[in-house]
Amino acid sequence: MKKINIIYWISTGLIIILMLWSAIGSFIENKQGAQMMATMGYRPYVFHFLAVAKVLGIIALLTPGFPRLKEWAYAGFAFDMIGAAYSMYVSYNGDAGKWAPMLIFLAVLAVSYIYYHKKLVAAGVKDATV
Repeated sequence: MKKINIIYWISTGLIIILMLWSAIGSFIENKQGAQMMATMGYRPYVFHFLAVAKVLGIIALLTPGFPRLKEWAYAGFAFDMIGAAYSMYVSYNGDAGKWAPMLIFLAVLAVSYIYYHKKLVAAGVKDATV
C-alpha cells in the first residue's frame, strides 16, 4: 500500500503542478502566450475558461471522496492535453518539439489514474464510480 501511495501522490502532484502552472499562465498576459494563442487561432477567453476548469479539476483531485468527480477530472485533463497536443501539431506543422512533450504529460496522467484505482482497490472500494 505504501508503494502505491507514493507513486500515486508523486504522479498526481506532478499533474497538479502542471495544471496549476498552465492555469496561472492563462490568466497572466504575456507576449509569448498571446503569440501562441494567435498561432493556434484561439481567443483569450478559451484559455481563461480552460484555466477555471483546470483549477476545478485540481480541487476535485485533492478533495477526499467523490470518486465520480475524480473520474471526470481525469477525463477533463486527458481531453485538455490531447486537445493541446493536437492544436500544437496542426499549428506548428507537425514540429515534434512543440507537441511531443504532451505525450510525457499524458503518460504521467495515466500513471496517476492507474494508481488512483490501485489505491481504491487496496482500500477495499468495490465501485469507484459511486
